[in-house]
Amino acid sequence: MTENLPRTARPLRVLAAMSGGVDSAVAAARAVEAGHDVTGVHLALSANPQSFRTGARGCCTIEDSRDARRAADVIGIPFYCWDLAERFREDVVEDFIAEYEAGRTPNPCLRCNEKIKFAALLDKALALGFDAVCTGHYATVVENADGSRELHRASDMAKDQSYVLGVLDEKQLAHALFPLGDTITTKDEIRAEAERRGLAVAKKPDSHDICFIADGDTQGFLAKRLGKAEGDIVDGTTGEKVGTHEGAYGFTIGQRKGLRIGHPAPDGKPRYVLDISPVNNTVTVGPVEALDVTALTAIRPRWCGSTPAAPGTYTAQLRAHGGETEVFAEVVDGELRVTFTEPVRGVAPGQAIVLYDDTRVVGSATIATTTRAAAATTA
Repeated sequence: MTENLPRTARPLRVLAAMSGGVDSAVAAARAVEAGHDVTGVHLALSANPQSFRTGARGCCTIEDSRDARRAADVIGIPFYCWDLAERFREDVVEDFIAEYEAGRTPNPCLRCNEKIKFAALLDKALALGFDAVCTGHYATVVENADGSRELHRASDMAKDQSYVLGVLDEKQLAHALFPLGDTITTKDEIRAEAERRGLAVAKKPDSHDICFIADGDTQGFLAKRLGKAEGDIVDGTTGEKVGTHEGAYGFTIGQRKGLRIGHPAPDGKPRYVLDISPVNNTVTVGPVEALDVTALTAIRPRWCGSTPAAPGTYTAQLRAHGGETEVFAEVVDGELRVTFTEPVRGVAPGQAIVLYDDTRVVGSATIATTTRAAAATTA
């Protein structure tokens, strides 16, 4: 049984998080159609949303709140706007800045789902007597015979968003509805459904930008808050200084473009960012094969159910739009230890690794260290 309950099931009091986009609007409409008592809510995540650019492709502009309200009016449900700006600033924005300052690569959308949409929002919803929170994410919740719940990939892998939901625990899953999760349709069909329902957001572009970076310039955003700090770019093979930078926080492991290195490598091949050291403000670059990672350690694991009792073979996803790779994983002293069947590239501390057992999400953890294939070095 999935979260898309039929009309014969017990109606729920549902709080629908409405971002102002087409997915959340259709999800709210489907929840109403399923017979639930639905109230729409838009989360005000910026203390001054008017300062965000018009036409921003995030989810927190002043236009988005208006779009969400209009959609709620068309659907025929009560609508509220809740101010979670301070909580968002502390748990998402400040965390994002601190992670980059420490030389790590965070995922703010994943943190927002964990701390805002399924912690602050759900807690408030339950306190007000709601049974569940509904969002427009593409993922599926399956209820087992014993009443426990599991998070699974969406039926359509092309739209699956289970990676950014891997931080949800079983209690949160018990109060989560994803009405789009088991829909095998194209985004065009979702838009067509929105148009049939009379929702003006039917043709609204998808959100892609980090919502709190108004102009999409992540490096500029970080520079304003952390200040410029010139440092060296060195070749990891020769130890030679090959360039300078204005802040190590402006780089990510695996990055190739924008390095502004003065001269090419001796073999003429491109260099990639291999390591970022905030301690000495140094960025290390080298050949692409030096990015090969064979193992990693991840901290702060969160399980979508019980903690895995024994080591086992799983598949893992390392980025929101990345593919799966086979791994052997075990929990040791509260940390997740992972060994890859085949080396992978572009793995950076701060990223999330999400484990899967077929389509079921086992859990998520934050990458702390990686073991490189080349000379068995650790980043």
